[in-house]
Amino acid sequence: MDKDKEQKLMKYVNQLRAALKENPDNSVAYYNLACVYIGQGMFDEAEELLKKAIQLDPYLAEAYVQLGGLAMRKGDYFTCLSYNKRASEIRPKFAIPYGNMGFVYLQLGRIEEAIDCLKKALQLDPRFIQARTNLANAYLMTGEVEKCIEECERVIMKEPSFAPAYNNLGLAYMELGEYKKAYDAFKKAKEYGYDVPEEIFKEACEKSCI
Repeated sequence: MDKDKEQKLMKYVNQLRAALKENPDNSVAYYNLACVYIGQGMFDEAEELLKKAIQLDPYLAEAYVQLGGLAMRKGDYFTCLSYNKRASEIRPKFAIPYGNMGFVYLQLGRIEEAIDCLKKALQLDPRFIQARTNLANAYLMTGEVEKCIEECERVIMKEPSFAPAYNNLGLAYMELGEYKKAYDAFKKAKEYGYDVPEEIFKEACEKSCI
């Protein structure tokens, strides 16, 4: 972080601390300070502040989402799921918790539940790129390869440099035996920073030349 940004951040932190000193029941200030701490890698401190925020305001949906993210970071999928469910109950039209639940269900192998949540997230926010990418991944896992390709292409249309979508596209084309398309997709994924497993990239490369 450059010096100017660091100074602005410290000024913002000091403003939040002053706000909390003036009003210790300011749940939004606790939440905002927690978000700063997350950005600085101070995860334990952030978790403490977020819990304070929801203690003061049990309907602060964004705080539950952030707590879910901290739980995910620890590999605690069920706690992450619980926090995001609570956020979705508080704000039924908030897309992010549905997207997060979809991702967690994918990790747990509960694919149909993942698809339901991800579709809900996209109904609420069709521009939710990560949710659409995870939906493509879910379709790939259920063998619905054409649906996976369709979702990947929709992501790439909106975000041409979104590397995970190219990786999913490559995997889908591998399933179809279209190795040249798979190789081209994997090349794009690598170009935009995705760590494509070398053995898969090599297989696509070799078979695309046959």
